[in-house]
Amino acid sequence: MTEVWAEKRVVIAPDPGTLAESVASRFLTRVRKRVANGRQAHISLTGGSMGGAVLAAAARHPRVHEIDWSLVHFWWSDERFVPRGHADRNDVLARGALLNHIDIPAENIHSAAGSDDGVDLDTAAEQYARELAAFGTPDHPWPTFVVCFLGVGPDAHIASLFPDRPEIQIVDRSVVPVRESPKPPPERVTMTRPVINSSLRVWMVLAGEDKAAALGLALAGASYLSVPAGGAKGRRRTVFFVDRAAAAKVPPELIDQEY
Repeated sequence: MTEVWAEKRVVIAPDPGTLAESVASRFLTRVRKRVANGRQAHISLTGGSMGGAVLAAAARHPRVHEIDWSLVHFWWSDERFVPRGHADRNDVLARGALLNHIDIPAENIHSAAGSDDGVDLDTAAEQYARELAAFGTPDHPWPTFVVCFLGVGPDAHIASLFPDRPEIQIVDRSVVPVRESPKPPPERVTMTRPVINSSLRVWMVLAGEDKAAALGLALAGASYLSVPAGGAKGRRRTVFFVDRAAAAKVPPELIDQEY
């Protein structure tokens, strides 16, 4: 299959609060359009402060209950291998911010196993890969995400794909275990680059001065091995949604005033 990706663009909001509200509105509009004719929408969520802020803004939005959430499936690009219900888990953040506030079937929320589920880290990754495969397409054993949200760390990591680590190079599996993560907690499961890059839209949401260098490197074409955010690409859209502080090093020609 020929790989064609959209050009990376940057959309700037004045501050983190406005950024979260803007992305949430775009997200709900996109999901509403997708399910309007009875089509399913698979969404990959992320953790972090901005990931939670976007979901919380979506929960407050007046259009949130106009969507048929029974057609939407939520996944996570990575999860921390800690007990279910632990505050470090990305699914706990998402449930509190949005998922507990919408009418969505429990089976549409696809969470990775926790460390208290009686499985080890490798098995947790294998189980999540099998669950993805149950919604696979003719092209690959995982669903095609309408939107894949990603946070970007100051080191330019995405999901739990960290710079200069072996996980960023793996292309023959959909989910892999992560041990001795540079950022705690040390054990995680993460989707791999092929899964992320098969998404229709990759939306990276980041705010703060400490993200400016990572954003600049990602836009400058740095190697994805050392700058994982630079290797995240949606097939239709690749957008960095940022606040002014994070946009300090963005070339003016990459700023999209229309999107």
